[in-house]
Amino acid sequence: MLVDEYRNVEESKVDMCGADGVSIRWLIGKNTKDAPFYMRHFTVEVGGNTPLHTHNFEHEVYILEGEGEMNTGEKTFPLKPGSFLFVKKNEKHQFRNLSKDIPLKFLCMIPVN
Repeated sequence: MLVDEYRNVEESKVDMCGADGVSIRWLIGKNTKDAPFYMRHFTVEVGGNTPLHTHNFEHEVYILEGEGEMNTGEKTFPLKPGSFLFVKKNEKHQFRNLSKDIPLKFLCMIPVN
């Protein structure tokens, strides 16, 4: 069993081309024995964004704090606390923080690959 608090998990900058003001904490990650998925905690600073990108795996996302939008390259969808979304495998996606003074924080689960 694993029980902890997110503040105890190391936060690191997302070093990906096009990422601006994004950090990640691997809450359930590569060092969690027998986990069938990874749980990540993202913070997108005010005015920040993830790159518009794709992956060969799905994402399940739950918005915790802040306001922003999900950009698919063709459409945008508003995000606020309590919003959740499913990003299909190979689907373009980008998170943008539209808050004027609050970081956008969300949980993102992905399969172990």
